[in-house]
Amino acid sequence: MKLGENIISQMGVAPFFRVANAEAVGLSPPPLRRGDAVRTWVRSLSGFQKEALVMSARSGLMWRFVSDEGPYLNGHDAAPAPLAFLTVGMIASYMNEITALAAQQNVRLENLRLIQNNYYTMKGSMRKRTMTGAALPIELAVEVACDLSDAALNELLMNAIHASPLNGLMRGILPSLFTLTRNGTQIDTGEAQALDAPVVPDPVSITPVPAEEAVTLLTREGLSPQKEVTKATVGASASLTDEQDRTLNLGAICTLREDGIKEIEQHLYSPRGSIFRFLSEEAPPAGGQGRAPDAVSYISAGIGFCFMTQFGRMASMEGLDLPHYSIVQDTHFSLGGASGGTGKPGEADPVETHVHLQTAESDGIARDMLDVSERICFLHAFCRTDMKTRLKVVRL
Repeated sequence: MKLGENIISQMGVAPFFRVANAEAVGLSPPPLRRGDAVRTWVRSLSGFQKEALVMSARSGLMWRFVSDEGPYLNGHDAAPAPLAFLTVGMIASYMNEITALAAQQNVRLENLRLIQNNYYTMKGSMRKRTMTGAALPIELAVEVACDLSDAALNELLMNAIHASPLNGLMRGILPSLFTLTRNGTQIDTGEAQALDAPVVPDPVSITPVPAEEAVTLLTREGLSPQKEVTKATVGASASLTDEQDRTLNLGAICTLREDGIKEIEQHLYSPRGSIFRFLSEEAPPAGGQGRAPDAVSYISAGIGFCFMTQFGRMASMEGLDLPHYSIVQDTHFSLGGASGGTGKPGEADPVETHVHLQTAESDGIARDMLDVSERICFLHAFCRTDMKTRLKVVRL
């Protein structure tokens, strides 16, 4: 049985769009600390369907995204899964840095194509509070024709990977920081690390207006190919069982179109789900035209969507009262080492998240919801894990 209404399909607007009335929706950008900063507001719509508004302090652009889950969580599969957004943002960021660094070094890269796989695990019991999400090393294959020697090409690509702003969340351990508000009143956090800053309020009244788009930002391409994955999720609602021991696998293929926009085909292998085709382009301050969402906006939306899914998962599995929940999340990144001209590896601050719960449950259960959701969130695990990207070069 599917959870909730299929609100995304009933809204009558495109799933992704640039927001024309960004100044009127009650969401201001965070201050710039490292060169790039993004504020992401995510609210639950119904079941596992969610809507996000993502606003960049650097460009001033705001993007609207929606996310859903497939049959494995009794979702409607009306939009990409949360983990898809980080995979897409990551591969877009790698393409940004590879092409920028090659241009700086006057290296010609032909027929460039990136193929990426992200892996996560979920183990333990929700009821026993032993369930934990984890992130595993990323696999990146670069297909390219190039005159550089193998050693020189490998060095260029590895330097570009480290130059990605996402490198700041991957290298080292960055535990996320939180505030917790229940029914409009801030309460103390539990095990989750507290953010020493004022609460950013939930912008309750938001009606984003779509800007006129020159391109279609998201299309569905059918079901992902069958792929054998160790400890894969099988069957409807399998991800809602109490005991979990499984591996998740998402993939993406990124190419550059002639108009300069990155086209990214995203696959969901385990649990098996739909293929979605994303577009990405950097905003004018980063040398693009802003015709599609930038890499950091996708990354930030992915973290927020994944975290929100865990609240919905816990409430569904334990029958908790949670009619409305939302977050306001700030992410702070350096500029890209190549694309931003810093010449340094990418850096980031810990993710800062303001959690807003409307619930008849007690303060203690609200704290438990936050603690469990942080612990089982794959992308907060991604941030608190020292991650590596494994590079494979395929010469054409």
